[in-house]
Amino acid sequence: MLYPVDMPLSDHERKLLAEMEAAFEQDDPRLVSTLTGKARTKQASRVLAGVITLLFGMCVLFGGLVAKVVLVSLAGFLIALTGLFLMVTNFSLPGRGGKKSTKPRWSDRLENRWDRRNDQ
Repeated sequence: MLYPVDMPLSDHERKLLAEMEAAFEQDDPRLVSTLTGKARTKQASRVLAGVITLLFGMCVLFGGLVAKVVLVSLAGFLIALTGLFLMVTNFSLPGRGGKKSTKPRWSDRLENRWDRRNDQ
């Protein structure tokens, strides 16, 4: 039996689907953002820019070493150092950092999920 592609949902089905989506998003927001293809956060974009800058700086550094040009090597080192600075200053684990965070630590969240699954 073939089912129509554009089968309308009843109000009850739409409400149930919305509740399921909200519960899923609350349970694992990182997976939801991965599956829906949401854009990266500014922090993740800056870490990626830092990685790219670091790699470019290393290429310039080694290029200067091969060409035996000290100023090019020095410029490559400074570029790589800038990339490393971008990476380190924008990378943080959830619940960590200089500010007092209200988020639970990563291990606490795993323990809570484990306890919830065992209770059900």
